[in-house]
Amino acid sequence: MHVLIVEDEVSLANELSHFLTQEHYLCDWAFTGREASEKIAVNRYDFILLDLGLPDYEGLDLLRETRELEYQPAIIVLTARGALEDRIEGLGLGADDYLPKPFSLLELQARMQAIVRRKFQVNSNVLEFRGILLDSVARTVTYQGQNISLTKKEFDLLHYMLLHRKRILTRLQLTEHIWGNILEDNYDSNYIDVHIKNLRKKLSEYIPNDWLETVRGVGYRLTA
Repeated sequence: MHVLIVEDEVSLANELSHFLTQEHYLCDWAFTGREASEKIAVNRYDFILLDLGLPDYEGLDLLRETRELEYQPAIIVLTARGALEDRIEGLGLGADDYLPKPFSLLELQARMQAIVRRKFQVNSNVLEFRGILLDSVARTVTYQGQNISLTKKEFDLLHYMLLHRKRILTRLQLTEHIWGNILEDNYDSNYIDVHIKNLRKKLSEYIPNDWLETVRGVGYRLTA
């Protein structure tokens, strides 16, 4: 999951980034509203953690702006404004959740997992596909009780495809999910095909090798 942390308090932003990175999220950080707006315009984030008290922007204005985009990231407002009116306004503008400061990092993670379940209409953290079980919390992949060893990127790739199993995913979408901000980081666009090839080979030992369809000139799609 690709996360943008919009927070001008350096110590808190570092704490969030460190914790979420350890939990296998990809994290970007924006110190100002303008910087956040620029990053949101060019990257497809899964989550935006939004502080309302930014030095150059009213956080609620950034929330309004984000909700006008074609893609819709999940937005959790993290703020010292804990008044009922503030929560009502933030949720009314399209925030998915509202967590007053100070908050527990474990609670934040639990709320993010709950949003993923609601967004993709899954009832648990375990996703099933052709007898393969992926546990997004334990980060395990098994088939009939047998563990399937995947690298971190292979696991993240499979998880992302399972959440979007009804869609054709382009190479750009998959690359952004695995590498994050591709405009700033040095990456090879062929890497995604290499990871797909390795993932296909590993899973095809357990299920028929037609489980993943290559859509020529576009990307990939899971088959039913």
